[in-house]
Amino acid sequence: MWRNLLAVVVFVAVMFAWLTRPVTSDLPDLDRLQADVVNGELLFYAGSCAACHETDLSGGLELESPFGVFRVPNISSDPDSGIGDWSRRDFLNAMLRGVSPEGQHYYPSFPYTSYAHMTVQDLVDLKGYLDTLPPVVNTVGEHDLGFPWNIRRGIGLWKKRYLDELPHLQLPEDTDPKLLRGRYLVEGPGHCTECHTPRDRFGGLETGRWLAGAPSLEGEGKVPNITPSPGGLGDWSTVDIIYYLETGFDPDFDTVGGSMVKVQENLARLTASDREAIVSYLQALKPLPSRAD
Repeated sequence: MWRNLLAVVVFVAVMFAWLTRPVTSDLPDLDRLQADVVNGELLFYAGSCAACHETDLSGGLELESPFGVFRVPNISSDPDSGIGDWSRRDFLNAMLRGVSPEGQHYYPSFPYTSYAHMTVQDLVDLKGYLDTLPPVVNTVGEHDLGFPWNIRRGIGLWKKRYLDELPHLQLPEDTDPKLLRGRYLVEGPGHCTECHTPRDRFGGLETGRWLAGAPSLEGEGKVPNITPSPGGLGDWSTVDIIYYLETGFDPDFDTVGGSMVKVQENLARLTASDREAIVSYLQALKPLPSRAD
């Protein structure tokens, strides 16, 4: 009996270890790629990196959540407390697969589920731009999470359910390039859905409520519905939305507030054509009502 029980325990342990193992990407020879730092800077603003990682990228922001406190890391070029000693491969595995240079899972408070949609070249460009920014020494503490969320290895199972490289909005190959660009910016570097889509009890996105609004990650209020419904952007014209992204003023001349302030300031630094592409994507979404609760 005891031998049978031990065999079951060993089998379960081995299966858990295999199913939860960190899986890296099958990447090409990255050293052969040239980094376009101009494009990298554009992607930096598209992703509003400084909104969470601070203006100098030193990190330290604490994000309260039902799972505990997540602390935003230093992503400056400092080799010790930042990511200055990361190789391109390290950076791409973090962004595409949520795996650290040490081979551990990152928690999805780091929105790699969105960055997984980015191209290898764009990520090389982004890393090239980050490397041009000054190093800042700031060692950020570990996350403070309750059980069982503090068992990092379990994120491997979470990824199997929620990490998907396919775009949410399926489009035919002959789609207008502007709409394809908008999808890429919103679902990829812009990671808009990470705040504007509600999450289930495991912290995964409720894809059936895509961009239809969610509880605020700041703990108070709600993040608005940005689908083309009456409860979202349905009453806004194309010009209204573009103007909002550029200036922060809505059709009633109210100004953007909360954490969206920094995001809007970054979006204002994109090209006009990229802002138009973002709006093209938002208007192509399925209109969804805002949730009452």
